[in-house]
Amino acid sequence: MASRSSGSGSGSGGKTRVGRYELGRTLGEGTFAKVKFARNVESEENVAIKILDKEKILKHKMISQIKREISTMKLIKHPNVIRMFEVMASKTKIYIVLEFVTGGELFDKIASKGRLKEDDARKYFQQLINAVDYCHSRGVFHRDLKPENLLLDANGVLKVSDFGLSALPQQVREDGLLHTTCGTPNYVAPEVINNKGYDGAKADLWSCGVILFVLMAGYLPFEESNLMALYKKIFKADFTCPSWFSSSAKKLIKRILDPNPMTRITIAELIENEWFKKGYKPPTFEQADVSLDDVDAIFDESGDTQNLVVERREERATAVFMNAFELISKSEGLNLSSLFEKQMGLVKRETRFTSKCPANEIISKIEEAAAPLGFDVKKNNHKLKLQGEKTGRKGHLSVATEVFEVAPSLCMVELRKAGGDTLEFHKFYKNLATGLKDIVWKSVNEAEDKAHDGVGIVSS
Repeated sequence: MASRSSGSGSGSGGKTRVGRYELGRTLGEGTFAKVKFARNVESEENVAIKILDKEKILKHKMISQIKREISTMKLIKHPNVIRMFEVMASKTKIYIVLEFVTGGELFDKIASKGRLKEDDARKYFQQLINAVDYCHSRGVFHRDLKPENLLLDANGVLKVSDFGLSALPQQVREDGLLHTTCGTPNYVAPEVINNKGYDGAKADLWSCGVILFVLMAGYLPFEESNLMALYKKIFKADFTCPSWFSSSAKKLIKRILDPNPMTRITIAELIENEWFKKGYKPPTFEQADVSLDDVDAIFDESGDTQNLVVERREERATAVFMNAFELISKSEGLNLSSLFEKQMGLVKRETRFTSKCPANEIISKIEEAAAPLGFDVKKNNHKLKLQGEKTGRKGHLSVATEVFEVAPSLCMVELRKAGGDTLEFHKFYKNLATGLKDIVWKSVNEAEDKAHDGVGIVSS
């Protein structure tokens, strides 16, 4: 699983560091692992870190299995699969560093819209099949494909998460079949429930068929409050397509949701299907050189501890306290009054305002105000980097923000254009300022504030 939203924060006492990563809030938890939001303090890149408990893994005799899964996943680089960057270990935990995506779950779209148009559903289904087919070709089966594992990036591209890591106690027996019943009941293939061994690729495709149905219908094909009644429906593939499905979509779904895995359509056949092929774009990606040194190091059984990382707690940093000399250097013509007076003028490459709110509150408010304007926010203590998602006249607008403590109850906030077009920065600041009215410092003369929209802007 990977993240659904951005930003970090881990309680009021401080932050936890693992290697070069600062851990934030927990994004999800499973039997063997939990996933936390994290930030690479060197590159300022946001990531998700899956944390596995070594003791549980040893207890279930899963070390060789996990090493195989992680090694395979590290080698997978596909535009529709969450990327694994690196692996670390401490004495008690294994840390898997994963790509962090910000577009939420695909199924949030269904929750808000009810169902997708057939063309939109097909587009996501094609991306899902691309991911599944690629991973199968490398011997990796998901076995737990469900809504929570389908995420979208900032550009609306589908990303499958937890591939190869969702159901860790995987056992392939002498018959070449998998024998672990896992997955979410509504999405699981009948042969998985049957517990007589199953083909991981065929079982994954069944789950993809259920997902396609849900995308187009807005509800599940198999739904019963009683588990045995649900299993009976799945064994018989007892479902009905709604009237708004096209006849070619109905035929295809019936071929995917075939309870007999021997006659069920294969991915190779599916890719040749006329309904599937409409508007199909094969994935384009490069094969990068990937090193497995970090994977080998964490599973090194020689007892060598030099490769281990340490989880350490750090006290939370406070806003930079600005002394008089620094304050003067930031002011115009050594005139401090410009920092504290209402001056409406053009915002150029840099602008400032003052606030009587605490630094943490200012940072949160800027994050809150920037998100609806289409800006990705990266946080480093009391510095923010706001990156525009849309390409402007001179590339993406990038804004660096820093909060300085001028006095115990007064902060100065500086916003600086780090990249992009100055006019777009001007427009962005005017829009941002609207959302910051309640934190901007106001003079005693409220009437003057109202005349100036209640926003203190200092040009420079």
